[in-house]
Amino acid sequence: MQTRKLGNRGLVVSALGLGCMGMSGVYGAADEEMAFATIHQAIDLGVSFLDTADAYGKGHNETLIGKAIRARREQVVIATKFGLSDVSTGGYTIPVNGRPEYVRSACEASLQRLGVETIDLYYQHRVDPTIPIEDTIGAMAELVTAGKVRFLGLSEASSATIRRAHAVHPIAALQSEYSLWSRDVEAEILPTCRELEIGFVPWSPLGRGFLTGQIKTFEDLEPNDWRRVSPRFQGDNFERNLDLVAQVQQMAHDKNCTPAQLAIAWLLQRGDDIVPIPGTKRVSYLLDNLGAMDVKLTTAELDRIDAILPQGAAAGDRYPAAMMQMVNL
Repeated sequence: MQTRKLGNRGLVVSALGLGCMGMSGVYGAADEEMAFATIHQAIDLGVSFLDTADAYGKGHNETLIGKAIRARREQVVIATKFGLSDVSTGGYTIPVNGRPEYVRSACEASLQRLGVETIDLYYQHRVDPTIPIEDTIGAMAELVTAGKVRFLGLSEASSATIRRAHAVHPIAALQSEYSLWSRDVEAEILPTCRELEIGFVPWSPLGRGFLTGQIKTFEDLEPNDWRRVSPRFQGDNFERNLDLVAQVQQMAHDKNCTPAQLAIAWLLQRGDDIVPIPGTKRVSYLLDNLGAMDVKLTTAELDRIDAILPQGAAAGDRYPAAMMQMVNL
């Protein structure tokens, strides 16, 4: 497994991480035994970067990861987040909390659930517009001084917020949605990260699974699947996005790889400072995703992708309207 640096302060992770949110019932029923098998297989294959949050399953995901890595703590870099309540609230806004006193209590709770003494990378899950970012990052920096956290990160933050936060304490990584059908970060946010030498961690690199080509009808989503409220999975948007995915599938066929591998390979070639974290709860999908490491895209193929999926090509917002107000603050 290749490794990549996040930031310039010594945080090194596998070039591909594992997003664990789906293991806690966000995209259908949770299966702990399946989750353990996937995490262990990932570690066996060199995936050292595990991503979770206290909001995933209301703490369930952190507890699950804590159990899974109990005998393998030294082999993994654990990234978790604070600041949101349960993420399975559909299309409604989720309370955000960036108060300094909450930062400290949230960290203690995450350490307890994970069963570790130190969190490797601690993100603010969403920016709290009611609290100066300097206050939140100041409290997070105190956690670093106390040895409870090694590195700091932000999630879905604007360029201006990133700059203000970085001035208080070095930010190692920004986590935001970035994929073939979500490229808005390329305009300003990704360049800011590069200027400040902040690593970039794309979540949902497979477009919440849509880019894999496995989702063909709305009914393919389980009744309790969060994606049912996503605008990109609704009505005409769904059909228009299916047409885009069909072109990705054709290109993957021509390249002799899967659509998922094509999408991840594209991200990996956007820069050595990018570490995608495709999420899955199944070993078969994990193995498919890891196959992207062997896919190399030519300049002509990259140009073809740009023609198929330029910025803004996907139909519909990536979140319902209320939740779109919570990103890039």
